[in-house]
Amino acid sequence: MDRKILLKNVKRVVIKIGTSTLTHENGFLNINKIEKLVRNISHIQNLGYEVIVVSSGAVGAGMGRLDLKERPKTIPEKQAIAAVGQVALIHLYQKLFFEYNKNIAQLLLTGEDLGDRQRFLNARNACFELINKNIIPIINENDSVLTEEIKIGDNDTLSALVSSLIDADLLIILSDIDGLYTADPRKDPEAKLISTVEEVTQEIKDMGKGAGSNLGTGGMSTKIRAAEITVSKGISMLIANGENPNVIVDILEGKEVGTLFLANNKTENSKKHWIKYNSSKHGKIIVDKGAEEAIKSGKSLLPKGVVKVVGDFIKGEVISIYSIENKEIGKGIVNYSSSEINLIKGCHSNKIEKILKYQEYSEVIHSNNISRE
Repeated sequence: MDRKILLKNVKRVVIKIGTSTLTHENGFLNINKIEKLVRNISHIQNLGYEVIVVSSGAVGAGMGRLDLKERPKTIPEKQAIAAVGQVALIHLYQKLFFEYNKNIAQLLLTGEDLGDRQRFLNARNACFELINKNIIPIINENDSVLTEEIKIGDNDTLSALVSSLIDADLLIILSDIDGLYTADPRKDPEAKLISTVEEVTQEIKDMGKGAGSNLGTGGMSTKIRAAEITVSKGISMLIANGENPNVIVDILEGKEVGTLFLANNKTENSKKHWIKYNSSKHGKIIVDKGAEEAIKSGKSLLPKGVVKVVGDFIKGEVISIYSIENKEIGKGIVNYSSSEINLIKGCHSNKIEKILKYQEYSEVIHSNNISRE
């Protein structure tokens, strides 16, 4: 189908700019390339598009500023170098966007910000307010305060989560490759560029295996993971080469550029999508066969179906749901704490009040709060 037709209703666009697009091979910021990207982004906003930028480059910029040849390996090193680089990066963005009479805002997020429902909604509201005021949000992972527990890990995934956060119509991922190929084009001369992906199948995932550049953290596999997240929310995603200074305009004009992943028509609602992809998991519940079948058919999890509780969690937190064979079948928001579920597991719902001395819910997890795998 014609790209113009596929993208004709796009208004809100998230643009992810990778480290390889922002920097020279030595790690220093490529000011000439960034200026052209800023000009393109300013241009499409003038055309009426709502634009959100997810920008990598803090660690890469810090490496350039400190004249480092290799990417840091330990978290404290990354934190320190990112703190230096983020200042340089956002200062450059502000200076360049100012030349086109554009205001920008900086948002630094962690997995914890997106994993907590209230903080997720706070970030969502902040983004909407910025968009309404024609301010361009520039978002990055907060590398300077990261720990293993709260990091998202790569900005391909972050850009997909941000797209879901603000109900984008299209995610554009700019990288150092033209799109998804049938094989690695740097190793296989017979590799062919795939123009359109209608469904993210296992075959597509297998095509994405491979490493990224020495400055960035994501390869093609992280981009395909990003596509999984976006298309399941009804958002199309496009991978293109950021070396072309006019690539953003070309994409929105409907030119056959890069690889377009088409949005899934069978999308999950916002809350279930958040449960599946954004939320932090605080524990685990193992269920019997009957409960497994009930969950798979869209029903709630009742106390009778719970076999075992793993971990400590409180009411309202997200937990993983596992089958008796220890296979994850979903995630959900619990109505009771781990200690309470331990007391009522295996019982009929009409016994909850007698055991706990109170009863607010008949279900351990309501079907509305379960996202199935």
